[in-house]
Amino acid sequence: MPDRILVVAPAWVGDSVMAQPLYRRLKQYQPDAHLTVMAPDWTLPLLERMPEVDATLRNPFGHGALKLGARYRLGRSLRGQFDQAILLPNSLKSALVPWFARIPLRTGFIGESRYGLLNDARTLNPKALPQMVERFAILAERVPGNPLPRPIPAPRLTIQPEQQQAALSSLGLDTERPIVAFCPGAEYGPAKRWPARHFADLARRLVSQGYAVWLFGSAKDQAETQAISRLAGVPLVDLAGRTSLAQAIDLLSLAHMVVTNDSGLMHVAAALERPLVALYGSSSPEFTPPLSDRAEIVSLDLECSPCFERNCPLKHFDCMEQLDSNLVEAAIARTLTKPPGTPASPYIPIASV
Repeated sequence: MPDRILVVAPAWVGDSVMAQPLYRRLKQYQPDAHLTVMAPDWTLPLLERMPEVDATLRNPFGHGALKLGARYRLGRSLRGQFDQAILLPNSLKSALVPWFARIPLRTGFIGESRYGLLNDARTLNPKALPQMVERFAILAERVPGNPLPRPIPAPRLTIQPEQQQAALSSLGLDTERPIVAFCPGAEYGPAKRWPARHFADLARRLVSQGYAVWLFGSAKDQAETQAISRLAGVPLVDLAGRTSLAQAIDLLSLAHMVVTNDSGLMHVAAALERPLVALYGSSSPEFTPPLSDRAEIVSLDLECSPCFERNCPLKHFDCMEQLDSNLVEAAIARTLTKPPGTPASPYIPIASV
């Protein structure tokens, strides 16, 4: 009987995309394995576009919620259904359902002292695995301590043309002009967001060159996208809060170019193989880069960054404030003139050039 594998997935959109190389590697090793991914509602549209995922299981537990009784009942209902569980979050809570389900092999990093809950507990070596995608992918290796085989398969989302057309029709959109998608949000916090006035300045330039500029984001990003539209003073298409994640994925796949903060939608755009320019300030492209050879990273690499804080601890926000639209426009030009299939350039911070 092929292995029946349950993966407990992360809750963030970007992390969910970076988990796909693990799924691809599992299917590479065991083509007949049946892969079920347990994930929160909002990431399920991503999983539906990953051909390696055979089934999904809704994770009903919000961030920080213990709900021990509910976890026990869910685990008990899953008994006998899986041969292995792979846990991507490092929290103790994430290990409870597989343990209650009595899944024979429970794999993950030790994390929050999960001894006993895991019986295939791995020790993370951050220096050997500096990127999050590597830390996920190595959990596909059956022998602990073996080096990670490289190259790692990149995330790739599938798109159905009829779903694309349905998204266009439902929102009254067209593709008569080439589309530049802006993703100005960042769920983690303001320190990862390029200022609205810089996005607005870039939007004016692109519209004058004949592009249509579409703004993507959740309802939480509406204040940001509305500020960009107001400051730009030219017609933009503001989709923040107007699309489901499924529609956002389908519409992003139509973009001629994507300009994005380090966010979940950045990883979605990379998995759709869209040319993109990724803007980094408080976070590190060495830890969570866009996994695409069609991406260019723009960062000033100041002495104070990356700080990994939600808000600038020094109050000046120079890592994004000083990253002006001229630098981003030049990066767009370089990305669009790069021949398809060209290997990704090594990350070179602007400040060191």
